[in-house]
Amino acid sequence: MDREDRREAILDVATEVFLNEGYASASMSTIAARVGGSKGTLYNYFKSKEELFEAYVQRSCVFHRGEIAHLLTDDGDARTVLTRFAKGYVRAFTAEPALQNWRVISAESHKSPDVGRMFYEAGPLTGARIIAAYIEKARNRGELIVPDVMVAAHHFTSLIHGRMLKARLLAYAPEPSDAEIDAEVEAAMFVFFSAYGAKS
Repeated sequence: MDREDRREAILDVATEVFLNEGYASASMSTIAARVGGSKGTLYNYFKSKEELFEAYVQRSCVFHRGEIAHLLTDDGDARTVLTRFAKGYVRAFTAEPALQNWRVISAESHKSPDVGRMFYEAGPLTGARIIAAYIEKARNRGELIVPDVMVAAHHFTSLIHGRMLKARLLAYAPEPSDAEIDAEVEAAMFVFFSAYGAKS
């Protein structure tokens, strides 16, 4: 196993430990034992638990972006594309793995604001920028009337997942069905295009 593969294997194990035990309870000894090596070997890859946690946060953001970014293509009109994207977005971020990430990272962010900033910049903010870039293309095609594309991107994400994400994070509601996601997204698209859609 080369160095990069070994690093990924360590991150796989660390992810399990962080999600199951939380950051505070997780130990480098536990992670090393599950990886099958010594703490010394672990420290050859990550200088501290904090650095390992930061790598986990970065990787989780890359993974979740990869799940949905490909849905923002130019294949179709803006409403079709954004509806398709919104359904994938809600499905990905109301699923238990994404919620576990949010809970663990949010809990640690209170004590380590740098972790929170890193997560926000690599996750929600980068996601908003990806959406804003598509909105700008749609605006240039005359499909949307948008004074500020970043503001519109944040409005978009708030509309499509605000209610469901809060309910899921607080364990108030089960994972939504496809029909529930479809209804939530349709209502959000009505509001978004009422505000930003080009009037014919």
